[in-house]
Amino acid sequence: MRIAVVGGNGNIARLLHPLLVEAGHTPVALVRREEQRPGLEALGAEVALLDIEASDEDAFVEALRGADAVVFSAGGGPDGNVERKRTVDLEGSLKSIAAAERLGIRRFLQVSAIDVDSPVPAEAGEVWAAYVAAKRDSDAALRASGLDWTILRPGRLVDTEGTGRVALGDDVPRGDVPRADVAAVLAGVLERPETYGKQWNLVGGDVPVTEAITRAAG
Repeated sequence: MRIAVVGGNGNIARLLHPLLVEAGHTPVALVRREEQRPGLEALGAEVALLDIEASDEDAFVEALRGADAVVFSAGGGPDGNVERKRTVDLEGSLKSIAAAERLGIRRFLQVSAIDVDSPVPAEAGEVWAAYVAAKRDSDAALRASGLDWTILRPGRLVDTEGTGRVALGDDVPRGDVPRADVAAVLAGVLERPETYGKQWNLVGGDVPVTEAITRAAG
């Protein structure tokens, strides 16, 4: 399959591309800057330009055209820019969902965040509240779509080496998870119809990825 990865130069996406290639797929990294092309092509991805914030829905349609599935893993970054939580994390997801629906692309994977349906403590601050709201609302929009969706809600993302073992499920408590293991779960659920319509928390654990997916889907 051709897999369009929105946020294709992100930390999770760069780990995902080689896994998709290994599985026989063609990842298409959608990125904002041409200078990102060589590094992504070295990972086996094709590259297409898409400025998530500046592009309208029609531009998303053109960028996703020819894809068999979409992975939305974009994020506005760790900075204190409240506005980018809306324009990237929320509106980027909404435009990706709408474009997939227009093109008839059924399969849609989304990387969200753990506990975003829970109330945000007052002391958490404006930026965190905006981030949680964006992820919560984009997840709700995807759940309401007619797509074959899977939503992964990782805990705190870390850059340690992946273990290949996770805890995955509806009520898994907050914890850390290597980005490499998030990428492995994304690749693992892609072609499994029993994961359609599932929203799971994801943290580090003791169960091998494939088995964790089977248990969660059962």
